[in-house]
Amino acid sequence: MSEPLLKVENLKQYFPVSRSYTVKAVNGVSFEVYPGETYGLVGESGSGKTTIGRSIIRLYDPTDGKITFLGQEISGRLTGAARDTLRRNMQMIFQDPMASLNPRKKVSDIIGEGLDIQHRAASRAEREAQIAAMLKKVGLAPEHAARYPHQFSGGQRQRVGIARALIMNPKLIIADECISALDVSIQAQVVNLMKDIQDETGCAYLFIAHDLSMVKYISDRIGVLHLGYLVEAGTKEEIFSNPIHPYTRSLLSAIPRPNPEIEKRRKAVTYDYAASGIDYAAGTEHLVGGTHKVLGTDDEVSAWLASSGDGQM
Repeated sequence: MSEPLLKVENLKQYFPVSRSYTVKAVNGVSFEVYPGETYGLVGESGSGKTTIGRSIIRLYDPTDGKITFLGQEISGRLTGAARDTLRRNMQMIFQDPMASLNPRKKVSDIIGEGLDIQHRAASRAEREAQIAAMLKKVGLAPEHAARYPHQFSGGQRQRVGIARALIMNPKLIIADECISALDVSIQAQVVNLMKDIQDETGCAYLFIAHDLSMVKYISDRIGVLHLGYLVEAGTKEEIFSNPIHPYTRSLLSAIPRPNPEIEKRRKAVTYDYAASGIDYAAGTEHLVGGTHKVLGTDDEVSAWLASSGDGQM
């Protein structure tokens, strides 16, 4: 396996609310993203998914931990060279396609802003040619460059957001619930577009979502977040065929089944952290397979493995 493109080690992101209260949004999360792969981050609302993405791209200054991207540390005070590397090679697709696009700018200026800032086009004609090619790549027409965001549908606006990220030819794209605001049929179009672009360009995705079915479809490896902790991580086969942590099992049990007969018999597994007796802060990361990791104490992990039918650690 090649060197990781992105390495996150013990990332913590705290937000002081008052002198006596601090929101601990992310608590000691560690994972790697390798070139050309898709790493899915899943969890319920408020689990810290978006905060991790924003901390990695430095929209937030991390409270603690180490983030390494392309061999350079980007978690502390950024040097000019590190900032340049980050801005050129990492981009983000935001959740709300309308809120993330400037309503006063035309699509050509929205997509071309990165080219202008980084001086990626030698002339105006080259700039327009790059924008037209990118619009075509995401399934829009070159004449759409002269329109404003409000003149597009939700799916088209998200394609503009994808084009804005791709125009810089980044090595890593953080997709922050980029399909959650779209209709189901449009979600499939956008995700298939992202897979096609990944095959063509070789970029990596950090895919943040709460739709487990979509995460299974697009991801190579998956991390499960709860209350700011990475409670389980592994390949999608390991997570979906042999979930170990009770929170992961509860998430998977909530996935609707397309067969109405099976759906009628489906039983959702409930998980209440407060009543479970589990203390995430007291647990450690256990390797239970090739890449399969789970957070918990020795006794908890042994009990979970026994109940899952896999007694191997």
